[in-house]
Amino acid sequence: MAAIRGSRHVRAAAAAVLTMAGASAVAAPPAEAADDQGAVVVGPKQQHWVFRDADGREVTLRGFNVSGSTKLYENGLLPFRTTADAARSAQAMRDLTGANAVRFLISWEGVQPAPDRIDHAYLDRAVAQIRAFTDRGFRVLLDYHQDLYSAHLFNAGSWYTGDGAPKWVIEAGGYPRESCGICLLWGQNMMNNAAVRQAAYDFWRNRELTTPAGKVRVQDAYLAQAKATMAHLKQRLPQPAFDSVLGFDPFNEPFDGGLDGGTGLDWEKNRLMPFYQRFRTAMDEAGWNAKPAFVEPLVFWNTGFFEQGGMTSVGRLGTRWVFNSHYYDGARMTLDPTPASDGTYAAPMNEIRQRAAALGTAPLVSEFGNKLSGTGSDRTPWMIRSMYQGMDSGVRGRDWWNGPAAGGSVLSSMQWHWDVYSGRHRELMNGNPDKVRTEGDAWNDEDHSVVTADDAGNVSSRLDARVLDRLYPSAVNGDTLAFAYEDLARSGYGGAGRQQAWLTVPSSMPGLAALVKDRQYGVLVWRGSAAAAPTDLHLPRSFAPAGTTVVSDLGTVSGVPAAGPVRAVHESGSSSAYRLQLTAPAGSAVHVALVVNTTAGAPPTAAQLAAARTELAAWTDRLFPAG
Repeated sequence: MAAIRGSRHVRAAAAAVLTMAGASAVAAPPAEAADDQGAVVVGPKQQHWVFRDADGREVTLRGFNVSGSTKLYENGLLPFRTTADAARSAQAMRDLTGANAVRFLISWEGVQPAPDRIDHAYLDRAVAQIRAFTDRGFRVLLDYHQDLYSAHLFNAGSWYTGDGAPKWVIEAGGYPRESCGICLLWGQNMMNNAAVRQAAYDFWRNRELTTPAGKVRVQDAYLAQAKATMAHLKQRLPQPAFDSVLGFDPFNEPFDGGLDGGTGLDWEKNRLMPFYQRFRTAMDEAGWNAKPAFVEPLVFWNTGFFEQGGMTSVGRLGTRWVFNSHYYDGARMTLDPTPASDGTYAAPMNEIRQRAAALGTAPLVSEFGNKLSGTGSDRTPWMIRSMYQGMDSGVRGRDWWNGPAAGGSVLSSMQWHWDVYSGRHRELMNGNPDKVRTEGDAWNDEDHSVVTADDAGNVSSRLDARVLDRLYPSAVNGDTLAFAYEDLARSGYGGAGRQQAWLTVPSSMPGLAALVKDRQYGVLVWRGSAAAAPTDLHLPRSFAPAGTTVVSDLGTVSGVPAAGPVRAVHESGSSSAYRLQLTAPAGSAVHVALVVNTTAGAPPTAAQLAAARTELAAWTDRLFPAG
């Protein structure tokens, strides 16, 4: 989790639970069997790099982290207490949001509880939970999660806690009593807590420790258990499930512990990248050689405070790696009282795009979000909305129609986070029976889960459905040239607050403007390929096929049929979610699709659709000429 996130002094009562359509509590097999997806790789796209599937389509990954519960002993250091809970959660996520990817957290402590033992039972429980997602059409990024290095650095009465390294590592390290002093944010421990800093310092320098099993170097031990983990997962996962595993995030939010007089860029080059190269070798030796390592820069590189790093000193990464960044708005989480609005996060998302391009690989935003209760949480709905907008396109909405190609590739992302136990925990903080945590995430007084569940296990959203269940191009046959989406999410929770359109059509296209006025809509422009595969977009639940209008060079329909070049089909692994499939003739022609939610209001007339199609075609020809 982000270094600046969370404060025990700014929590307030939890936000009211606001319901999207409820998901069934029964952890039944998926109603619609998931496709055998094949692996995703990093592939070229003009001067940039993107994710591509087995058909060569440009893939956008959208989903959530599962989950902060991995940090909790009540959960056995896994995202879910049971496989049934994992299945129920996966089904709800697929049905309610159309997500196609998750970041699945595991724990070093869970894998290696003793220096001479790998807990294969822990890994087998993880395998079962992973399969609950792959069986429902998800791709899974595995993440070795740590925060503040280890829970075992903290005393029973501490304001804070951590997760990651096992108890035997901390006992062998002989670290000083932890204290952050007057720290309002838990991430300040990285800068001020001598125990946390010394432990991290030792890890990056591979300090030799004396353990009950003999002498061992701490980073060597970490890499050995990681290799054993990957080998076991590969052996236990069926091939289709293993193909759906994207790769591994070797180390969540790395922090230095001490720069020895250098800079963050020096540290990334001399300490972080050599560790990543060793992890890459472990992946190869464990049979993960075809999957990329999703590597994160120094945690402070884009927080708004203490900014150093960003991996500009490590050389070109290439396609066996992914530039894996987090993004949290440090200013608005602490000092800046202003709300987010149209284009607020275009610049930071473009910086992530640009860093990845310079490194010669694809980008991923594997954490982003904001708190759902406490001081400042009233701004969260539009902060999240604006973050998604910046990931869809790096151009603010009011300018998009005049310069859509400048928006860059659609960013893949996993929001923090999805916790079906939100507000219903019972975690002994630092093992202290007098500090039982039940509210929120039950970890460092955080509250970020976008869902909760009732006594029967029914999962419901705590945010406006329009923020989380979004139109997005999940697989584009060729190259995405531009994409934008107007979700019309209101500024408050559960559809309360102000509604304002950000993606505004210029007055020079009155037919288009009239068609989309006060309606959710999206626009995709893409250049086709020689492959025969369709282009897929997830349709939000508010876009019922019968109430969805598509204006495209491939055809114009008001009410999307189940067959033809413009059709609606069930999302793989779901019986209630739909995707829009657009099938174009093979070749490198430029295509466009305007997708409008026309469920409410007067149905569009043939004349209105004809006018919109004429304007859309002229706009496409002008801004995206063939050749």
